[in-house]
Amino acid sequence: MKLLQAWKAFMMVLKGEELVPKSSLPLAPTPTPKPAAPLKPELMPERFEEGAMYTLLLLQREGRLIDFLQESIDGYADDQIGAAVRQIHGDCQAALNHHFSIQPVRSEDEQSQVEIPDGFDATELRLTGNLPESGPYKGALAHRGWRADKVNLPQRTGAVNTTIIQPAEVEVGG
Repeated sequence: MKLLQAWKAFMMVLKGEELVPKSSLPLAPTPTPKPAAPLKPELMPERFEEGAMYTLLLLQREGRLIDFLQESIDGYADDQIGAAVRQIHGDCQAALNHHFSIQPVRSEDEQSQVEIPDGFDATELRLTGNLPESGPYKGALAHRGWRADKVNLPQRTGAVNTTIIQPAEVEVGG
């Protein structure tokens, strides 16, 4: 179940959608986070879209992720889906591990009790539930979060249409 939720969240982020609609957020006071650090030049927004598209390209090329997600699975038995997911999971995990160093934002186990000080980094933590007016905040860690410590995308060469994840294939011959 967590894998499906993670993929849905990943696709929403790539489409620029909000993971939690603002209308569903609690009407509790908003904590005052410390200001976010300025973006490094190589991470400026104009590069995000190209990097996101290239990441999709890699996950498709190495794990056939887009093919799987775009295909209707209604006609398949659960054991067939499970076998496909196992292969796609392994291939996509290998691609992620090869091109990224992904680490949890928090080291504690999920559901463990944590204390968050006032002035926390709002880019690393999202508080939900009944928030007091000020910290420290105490609660159960619902998700450890993820951070990319290293990104190692191959350099693209030549003219590239960054909107193409995988070109269509035509088998020619007779």
